[in-house]
Amino acid sequence: MRAVFPLILLPLIVLSGCSKSDDLYEALPNSSLAGAARDDVSETRLEAGIVRPVTIGEDGPQLDACGGMGQVMRAGTKGLAVRAAPFAQAKEQGMLAEGARVYVCTRSLDQKWLGVVVPPAPAADNAVEPADCDVTSPVDRKQAYDGPCVSGWVASAYVRLIAG
Repeated sequence: MRAVFPLILLPLIVLSGCSKSDDLYEALPNSSLAGAARDDVSETRLEAGIVRPVTIGEDGPQLDACGGMGQVMRAGTKGLAVRAAPFAQAKEQGMLAEGARVYVCTRSLDQKWLGVVVPPAPAADNAVEPADCDVTSPVDRKQAYDGPCVSGWVASAYVRLIAG
């Protein structure tokens, strides 16, 4: 009886190897855009709408909300893009010029991206103090940044830590 069971399964296994596996993949709808043909939906289009807020307060309630200050280096004439999430296809929220300073608040798990808060550029005559951005003093808990300044994600390779 034991030898009969594998003999019955053998033809089924052989036949299953003859089917075209791509047929099932192509028949499945894209989970985010049901009904759209797979060729019409680019992966970057799906990812571009993702937003991941910058987290402040990761160092605890005794330290500043953002633990460091960084300066943009080697960004070239085009500058460094500030993105809505920590990946290259995320929506661009602004550009930082060479030498611009940012508050460094968090990092991505792979350390390739920094979550930053961008203070406004100082006025030419320095008569008006720039906004504080609400990150230079402690916060009671870890939370998403929702202050008055621009925040986002930049490639860590282009930011040098200068304080913190």
